[in-house]
Amino acid sequence: MTKRPEPRDRAPRATQPMLSVEEAQKKVLSAFQRLETEPAAILEATGRVLADDIRADVDIPPHANSSMDGYAVQAADTATASQESPASLHIIGDLPAGHVPEQEVEAGTAIRIMTGAPIPPGADAVVKVEDTETEDGFVHIFTPVEPGNYVRPAGEDVRRGALVLRRGTRIRAQEIGMLAALGDTQVPVTRKPRVAILATGDELVPIAESLPPGKIRNTNSYSNAAQVIKHGGEPILLGIAPDTVAELTAKIRAGLKQDVDLFLTSGGVSVGDFDLVKDVLAAEGEMDFWRVRMKPGKPLAFGHIHGVPILGLPGNPVSVMVSFEMFARPALLKMQGAADWERSTVDATLMDEIPHKDERRHFVRVRLEWEEGEYHAYLTGAQGSGILSSMVKANALAIIPEDWNSAPSGARVRVIILD
Repeated sequence: MTKRPEPRDRAPRATQPMLSVEEAQKKVLSAFQRLETEPAAILEATGRVLADDIRADVDIPPHANSSMDGYAVQAADTATASQESPASLHIIGDLPAGHVPEQEVEAGTAIRIMTGAPIPPGADAVVKVEDTETEDGFVHIFTPVEPGNYVRPAGEDVRRGALVLRRGTRIRAQEIGMLAALGDTQVPVTRKPRVAILATGDELVPIAESLPPGKIRNTNSYSNAAQVIKHGGEPILLGIAPDTVAELTAKIRAGLKQDVDLFLTSGGVSVGDFDLVKDVLAAEGEMDFWRVRMKPGKPLAFGHIHGVPILGLPGNPVSVMVSFEMFARPALLKMQGAADWERSTVDATLMDEIPHKDERRHFVRVRLEWEEGEYHAYLTGAQGSGILSSMVKANALAIIPEDWNSAPSGARVRVIILD
């Protein structure tokens, strides 16, 4: 078994130490509360978060019914049935699904029944059609059945009054099916968080434009918007703010007028002369922090402007997506009242070496595969914060702890599942 890498020797603490990921998450999440409840039509509730508990006001199924095509009988009539000496019962009727039984099964009789049809009075079991033959109005039964065989009792799935769905549940197709079974056409959900998205930097151009020398397309706004949609929010794209205090301030003020619950910026939170987001934050509102002990994503601004939380994400495309995962995604889910915002994680074997790392927690883009009875994590290429293709190829993030100075091939690591 591969040994865990030895902890690194710690460097002296800086006068302003970086926050851990957990400390930064705690600060961010403390700024958010659950939003208001609103009704949604049943299909429009897909992907939303349930705002109230749902209890059943009916039994599901509402009546005992057959789980097979066959014959509704009194089980005692089949007790001696065999291949050599079948039990022969008089067929007194047919009962398709969706019809109410009009006859009672008495000793010596049977009713032909379809899957889902109500069990008729007097019957206590169903003989599946494969175990029978019919002749001249009689059914010959070759296999005995016990009371309750192939009978779904009323309330087998859900009993009336039972708690069916809990507040905070993310509504999937199966929850929609259950709501439909209960007859709920309107569903109480938490309203979608409105998220303003602003990219900053003179180097950016809109994605539909050709690329002049020295320019790049504004990818961050679109990756962030897609992340917002995926996690239940409503993105409001504000375009690009050039690297001037006046234009950045104007863009932020315009975004705040749109009743947003969270403001996201990308770029402008590092230490360069034109990294202005933190300065505008300080002038317009208040700044809480801007460095986190993680890679990618060390520069991170967080504060409030006119009561609206604002997250200043880094500018590199991988950094902005990973930082969103760690901070904006949990905030979105908390605003929706989600019961849990943690991603699923698994232990995996790292299949490629990471020879050197600093004392930050590294989130390494990997392709997670199940092979030979365990998860294997393969690097998706170069791990630079500008290598967006490494995110495209990844379905998970491998966590390399702060106190590892390398991660050899074969090391066991914790992996966050993205897809």
